[in-house]
Amino acid sequence: MKQAVSVHGRVHERRPDIAEGDVLAAWGSRICCQARTSLQSPQYLAVGFDRKGRALQMVAAYDPKSDRVLIFYAMQVTAKALRELGLD
Repeated sequence: MKQAVSVHGRVHERRPDIAEGDVLAAWGSRICCQARTSLQSPQYLAVGFDRKGRALQMVAAYDPKSDRVLIFYAMQVTAKALRELGLD
């Protein structure tokens, strides 16, 4: 079964140049995804490419009970995110 993935509305509000479809494309083509285990609730940092070929970093929460992913943060990838993922 395929996971349900949704994008929080504030992503586009904060980054008008990044549409929901761009985030979903980047999530679907992610090249790296790593859990952030230091947090109380499980979150994941991922990097993938959107429909325009831009590398985006995304932060998502996963709910194992419903098998749903909520991407609540996305922007063009930063050096800090690449370092965290070991891609620098």
